[in-house]
Amino acid sequence: MLQPNFPKELILLMQGIRDLGGQAFIVGGAIRDFLLNKDFPKDLDIEVFGVEISVLENLLSKTGKLSKVGKSFGVLKLKLDDREYDFSLPREEWKTGSGHRGFQVRTLTSLAYPIAALRRDFTINSIAYDPLSHQYLDPFQGKRDLERKTLRHIGTSFSEDPLRVLRAMQFSARFEFRVAPETIRLCRKLDLGELPKERIFEEFRKLLLLSEKPSTGLETARKLGVLDFFPELKKLHGIPQDPQWHPEGDVWTHTLRVLDAASTLKTGTDSKDLELMLAALCHDFGKEPTTSLVNKRWRSHSHDEMGSVQTGIFLERLTRELPLIRKVQQLVLDHLRPHQLYNDRDRVRSPAIRRLALRVPIKDLVRLAHADYLGIIEVNDRQYQFPAGEWLLEEASKLSVHERPPQPFLKGRHLLELGMKQGPSMGSLLEKAFDAQINGQIRSLKEALDWAKTMLPQESLAGKNHSEETQNENQLIPHES
Repeated sequence: MLQPNFPKELILLMQGIRDLGGQAFIVGGAIRDFLLNKDFPKDLDIEVFGVEISVLENLLSKTGKLSKVGKSFGVLKLKLDDREYDFSLPREEWKTGSGHRGFQVRTLTSLAYPIAALRRDFTINSIAYDPLSHQYLDPFQGKRDLERKTLRHIGTSFSEDPLRVLRAMQFSARFEFRVAPETIRLCRKLDLGELPKERIFEEFRKLLLLSEKPSTGLETARKLGVLDFFPELKKLHGIPQDPQWHPEGDVWTHTLRVLDAASTLKTGTDSKDLELMLAALCHDFGKEPTTSLVNKRWRSHSHDEMGSVQTGIFLERLTRELPLIRKVQQLVLDHLRPHQLYNDRDRVRSPAIRRLALRVPIKDLVRLAHADYLGIIEVNDRQYQFPAGEWLLEEASKLSVHERPPQPFLKGRHLLELGMKQGPSMGSLLEKAFDAQINGQIRSLKEALDWAKTMLPQESLAGKNHSEETQNENQLIPHES
């Protein structure tokens, strides 16, 4: 069997531990990923036996930057170059209260590895490796479960942290594993309500960013009972759609397909990809409260608006990152716009596209709408193209708003140079100038300055300079059901 190739500085540290009479094993995800032919993570976990924490601290402190925040739990974090190592002593844990902090911990350096590994979650995460002796320890047959593509819990301690239910969800998607029936039964008994939102959100983040087929994780979540804690997701199941527009089935099926399609459209930038994937997950939340049978056809009028509201409610239970929530809400609110604009392209004028770019990044919106489109069709090379998105990107490029929103030509310094004093009147005039620019009435800084000169004598008047085009913009764009 091939042997893992670990960093030289880590091997030297493990030799130092051996020289002190101890033994160190690399444990957890690094060994699992090696056996799955995946890349090693930069952060590695090392479990140390036979050495007291003070002795280990003295050894590690001579090597790199050492953090002792977890010392009372028998954990020391070592930073070396671009890698971080967690050195931990074997320990026993007792559940004493709710949440991930409700544990009593006791380190036992003489504990045998199989006993220490009982506190781990799944058999595939309980495999240890000693790079000095090239020895594997596999007390719970984790290698067998890796070969069988099965997630199986280890023991009764699994129930002490309900987060493990969500770990099963995201692992099943990342590795395309099935969950063992006995683990499913156990997961369905656990209460996710005691978990802090930050821990829940991190598991959803991994599901959405680290898996090629997030749909697998969502289907697993349904089997594990996770959706009972997320009604916005649970209610998607069974909501009918007009088969003419959605031959793939109900809203749940469509959402799963959109998620997988969005995963193929990632940019490689986590922040942007998280916005995209969350918007793909939430984009049809509004269909459950708006779907009704009209003239023998299923319709979901204004589901984009309702969906934006429901998205906010859902995400605020997961994270305190308000800028992220607002960006995802806006993507959900406008996810129909590329198709609406394209269908009405003979009448749509430039202000409509400029105003859209003010609300949401055009490229991000096109990616979401593209995923939504792919969630409906049977994909082949021709259909993978997205005419509505290609048209919108081309039109936005002509207006120089495909990369960023329109920027005002006229700024406060220009008005100061023209002799205007600072105050509310200046803000009002700048707002009117920008509105005229969005409407195409001002096309350069020179035109903006000329316009301002004509407006300065009337700066105190309550101008109503919005064009008829702006007032009727929404009427030009039909709402899609």
